[in-house]
Amino acid sequence: MSTRSDAKPVRLADGDELDDLLAEEPVVLLELYTKGCGKCQAMEPVIGTVARVTDAAVAMVNPGDDMTLLDRFEVRSTPTFVLFRDGEQVATLADGFVETERMVRFVESGGESEA
Repeated sequence: MSTRSDAKPVRLADGDELDDLLAEEPVVLLELYTKGCGKCQAMEPVIGTVARVTDAAVAMVNPGDDMTLLDRFEVRSTPTFVLFRDGEQVATLADGFVETERMVRFVESGGESEA
């Protein structure tokens, strides 16, 4: 596990910004959230920790700002987390609030521990 002690989640405006990030970063954890979602707000410290303690770039996007993201990632509830490696979607997690340790395992295992 590598660390990026100054890393923070970035807020993306839309799918185009996501595609740019996916082209730049080998590992990306994306949170799809909605405004006013209590579980989404509760996840902020968790994904902040994930950004600092893993090699993943962590990003957040509100699919309400780009409705194509709803279909692209089959979002049925928020928060939904999508893990990418080398620009390819490898895993999705849509279990509401997820504890820090579980989220770190999800990222580091490529989502395999969630199967």
